[in-house]
Amino acid sequence: MFFDGFTRTEIETSGARIVTVHGGKGPPLLLLHGNPFSHLSWQKFAPRLAQEFTVVATDLRGYGDSEKPPGGERHVNYSFRAMAQDQIEVMEALGHKRFYAAGHDRGARVLHRMCLDHQDKVARAAILDIVPQHHVFNHPNKAWATFSWHWFFMIQPEPFPEHLMSCDPDFFIEKKLSKTPAGVKFFDPAALAEYKRYFRNPATVHAMCEDYRACAGIDFEMDTADFDAGRKITCPALILWGATGGVGRNSKPAPAEIWQRYAADIRGARALPCGHYLSEEAPEETYQELRNFFTGGELT
Repeated sequence: MFFDGFTRTEIETSGARIVTVHGGKGPPLLLLHGNPFSHLSWQKFAPRLAQEFTVVATDLRGYGDSEKPPGGERHVNYSFRAMAQDQIEVMEALGHKRFYAAGHDRGARVLHRMCLDHQDKVARAAILDIVPQHHVFNHPNKAWATFSWHWFFMIQPEPFPEHLMSCDPDFFIEKKLSKTPAGVKFFDPAALAEYKRYFRNPATVHAMCEDYRACAGIDFEMDTADFDAGRKITCPALILWGATGGVGRNSKPAPAEIWQRYAADIRGARALPCGHYLSEEAPEETYQELRNFFTGGELT
């Protein structure tokens, strides 16, 4: 029912088995979803992008139906570096050595790390509705902490958050998705049913918590080292966020100003008329922004 005309496969990387759908024609474009989703979060306009791009959409490790490996020491197997390496290997397996990429939420954080670790691979990067976690952890404020309470809840040692989240998984996921002002009404019912199916799996819940634990620990350490060394994203970048979401309302200073400290070549930075879930709440505007940005690039 989703991604008509795409090929679904599972690709073994050096760290995990990654569910992948791909289709279309033209320059390769990798799409990375956020929490608590899967590749389905792009289904409203991925087929349109596939008219001009070879679109690849994956389930991040631990998410959707991708493999959920053990977290490892200090949750290293859910670091954004490990998650980015999966995606590099997926693209190589499909024959794409250099590509465009867009990421939302956790996928945007994976993309941020990918741009730093693999500058030769990412030709252009679109980052949707985040500010870097290095900034977030160094500049918390009351509004952000209230809105993003789950950041500090999910990093608590297991099994505390896992147990509470899994007691009533459908309630928890609907509560989390209701962070957008309009609630869950923007989500396709069939896609929402899939998100609930994933979340009923305790291994998925644990993997999500490992993701957040790594973010607050080993990822933050990597980010601090890069920031202190003056390392930035060097490829052309597009920064988008929802005007009524947490990034739009709670970031101090504004997202565009924050990102100037982390990206050297920002080609556009703007708010869209929506909350956090850009591809669900504002699919037409998001599609147009991505299409215009990526059609303006060249893969060399």
